[in-house]
Amino acid sequence: MPTIAITGDRFMLSDVFETAIRACCPVGELEIRKQDLPWPDVPMEHGYAKAGFEGLKEYLGEPDDIVAFVGDADIFVTHLAPLSAPMMDRLPKLRLVAVSRGGPVNIDMRAARERRICVVNTPGRNASAVAEFTIGGLLAQTRNITRGHDALRKGNWLGDLYRADMAGDELSDMTVGVIGYGAIGTRVVKLLQAFGCRILVCDPYVQLAPQDRAAGVLQVALDCLLAESDVITLHARVTAETTSMIDRDALARMKKGAYFINTARGPMVDYDALYDALRSHHLRGAMLETFAVEPPPADWRLLTLENVTLTPHIAGASLKTVRIAAAQVAEEVRRFIAAEPPLNPC
Repeated sequence: MPTIAITGDRFMLSDVFETAIRACCPVGELEIRKQDLPWPDVPMEHGYAKAGFEGLKEYLGEPDDIVAFVGDADIFVTHLAPLSAPMMDRLPKLRLVAVSRGGPVNIDMRAARERRICVVNTPGRNASAVAEFTIGGLLAQTRNITRGHDALRKGNWLGDLYRADMAGDELSDMTVGVIGYGAIGTRVVKLLQAFGCRILVCDPYVQLAPQDRAAGVLQVALDCLLAESDVITLHARVTAETTSMIDRDALARMKKGAYFINTARGPMVDYDALYDALRSHHLRGAMLETFAVEPPPADWRLLTLENVTLTPHIAGASLKTVRIAAAQVAEEVRRFIAAEPPLNPC
């Protein structure tokens, strides 16, 4: 039986991985060793911050420590630990890397292919969690939940939030634009339908599901979505095409008084331009879950605005996410041991 090294953390616990793997692979004695990194109590690092990690994003762990731990293992299960080309060269027995993330951004994929190391991931593991969180953040911002909460914490009773010029509208009377129609965007669309709002979708690479078309969801170009939406929620992936797509020009094309929601990734947004749009009240409010730099600096200007709801990149933090990711990883390990093809090769 192969040796399995598991590097978890304080969200994806190594014990959870081990339990799922042993339940999925009941035959034979599995040799498993495990450890846990201190994330999220310690922030992730980024590939541009350290020499030799240029192809990696969002990882945690010192290379020498990770290599020493993995050692002669055939299978490496991880959530955040990095694997660079020099690290792989020191792990000659490694044949499978299972990453419990939507994308293997902590792995040098080119190096893995060159060394014939199979890398698998867990797509969609947190789609339900992020979609639900998006609706919560949207309501918190549009219905003044955040503003009322912040004021009460400071001992202020903002009864004037009931004024007509302060009250938010209901989703049933809004047009909501969804940018990105992948695993998360499709779930957001489904949840929004229960509120009775008009829904626009922009994604040039996929077509609407028949059930969404039948429910009246419209697929439109980005210009149309920006101009007609009362709320715009971002669910695209970061690519060369989408980086800085919500820039000063895109913000100017949004309807005056609209809201902007980002539970996707920070690099798709020009946050200086967004600050100006919010400060000038061209946009009425924003809900931001992710940032270009995490954590954002203490003097970041968006932290000073009352019309912004801010959360520390926690949209995917649900126990269901943990269970789904661990089960998907366990099935990939079982398939590898049984010499079956992987379900989600990267």
